[in-house]
Amino acid sequence: QVQLVESGGGLVQAGESLTLSCVASGVKFLFDSIDWYRQAPGKERELVATGRIAGSAISADSVRGRFTVSRPRNKNTVYLQMNSLKPEDTAVYSCKTRFREHTFWGQGTQVTVSS
Repeated sequence: QVQLVESGGGLVQAGESLTLSCVASGVKFLFDSIDWYRQAPGKERELVATGRIAGSAISADSVRGRFTVSRPRNKNTVYLQMNSLKPEDTAVYSCKTRFREHTFWGQGTQVTVSS
């Protein structure tokens, strides 16, 4: 059974940093990609970053230059390093992966940035 577990969220002040972790388990192979999404209250879910076997990348322009995504070689783990956090980064951050026709989501971790 595939499980994605996020951790590392919390309450911080603007300008501070957090590192989120997403660990996918339950399989004996590497997922090609593991995505980080976020959803703020009243807003649509947004793709933030993707950790790929072939290389990771930030997708959201609003976080480019402040967030870094990384994926250790040979692991179904993706980290999201978030620096210079802003109140508008407040959201539930979730990770997602896919295998064939199946999509798997984690339960999410809350990030709250106070001004």
